[in-house]
Amino acid sequence: MVVPDLIPMQLAQALLEEVTAFNEQQFQQAAIGREQQQQQNPFVRTDAIRWLSQQSSAQAQFLCLMEQLRVELNRRLFMGLFDYECHFAHYAPGDFYKKHLDAFKGKTNRILSTVLYLNPGWTADDGGELLMYEKDDKQPFLKLTPLFGQMVIFLSERFPHEVLAAKRDRYSIAGWFRVNNSIGGAIDPAR
Repeated sequence: MVVPDLIPMQLAQALLEEVTAFNEQQFQQAAIGREQQQQQNPFVRTDAIRWLSQQSSAQAQFLCLMEQLRVELNRRLFMGLFDYECHFAHYAPGDFYKKHLDAFKGKTNRILSTVLYLNPGWTADDGGELLMYEKDDKQPFLKLTPLFGQMVIFLSERFPHEVLAAKRDRYSIAGWFRVNNSIGGAIDPAR
């Protein structure tokens, strides 16, 4: 589902100003996998990330809106969503993320993926499109230009997707609504 105006434009602008004010050292190179299987692989993914928290007013407002969305999704669709984790993503010119699912092997806790785009004045010529696939298809069913303020929401384990190489700096917030896969009374931690 593509939603053009889920987040107020003033908030999207504040998030853009925040992410563009960070320097390279305030991001970390993105990795694939989780826990012991986590690794950096420049053949698969070359973007840089910074996890969101409540450290700024804009981040707190965004996380509050996503919490409201989580509650509404649970109320209307009985999804059992437990929490939400997200990070800023910066794709420098040439950066990409090859076709993947937003679910870790052996883990089924990521249920819904979200991506909020923070790219004013973006055109198709700038690259960085999101391609979405049906599970076994080779051709994408959607090619989405990352327009400012637009959010895409999709089932994490159902839709493989990729980010094409960007031709200029591309910013977004990628996030996941999760269910609790606790074991032995311990809450399944994010990330």
